[in-house]
Amino acid sequence: MARHVLHLERELTRLRDLVLSLGTRVEESVQNAVKSLIERNTDLAKKVIESDREIDLMEVEVEEECLKILALYQPVANDLRFIVSILKMNQDLERVGDLAANVSERAIYLSSKEKMPIPFEINSMANLVKEMLRESLDAFVNADANLARKVCASDDAVDDLNREMYRQMESAMRDNPDRIKVFIQILSASRYLERIADHATNIAEDVIYFTEGEIIRHRGDL
Repeated sequence: MARHVLHLERELTRLRDLVLSLGTRVEESVQNAVKSLIERNTDLAKKVIESDREIDLMEVEVEEECLKILALYQPVANDLRFIVSILKMNQDLERVGDLAANVSERAIYLSSKEKMPIPFEINSMANLVKEMLRESLDAFVNADANLARKVCASDDAVDDLNREMYRQMESAMRDNPDRIKVFIQILSASRYLERIADHATNIAEDVIYFTEGEIIRHRGDL
């Protein structure tokens, strides 16, 4: 029994390290995607898109490791909650990688058009989204439910900024109908950032679940 527990602990530590590696890679992709959008850096945008395949492979590795542990050790209680949470976080991180690639595709398109300033709201949103993702991963590393709740509470601010972006772009489209395609691409980038914030919130909710055993999805209060 003692050897079984020791082996399980070793496997869980390895699983945690795998998820952290994936999280670090995804966080880097988001940072580079935002930078490529704001700086019109097509080389950086292409790097993000190319790296998405690596993120996909890492996601598969984490999932396979989770399934192996479930099959070999049949964990219960806290260990089981931890693995279930990682399975869900793993999917969210992979989706964030996809969304970072989508932002980069918008950056490539915009860089080919006449330069126009990126709206202030999208800069503010990008900074907040990056902070939410970083803090959700920090909450996971430190099993910090309070920090996870802070991440969840930040999602409303991102939603507000995204709505303001839509109002601004609607006005810009009316005033500049010849540039509608450009404004639509900016709106798409804004929407992708908003969805990254949703996934960061999901990760934070999973941290609360594995640390406290509480499911807070669909709840308005935290």
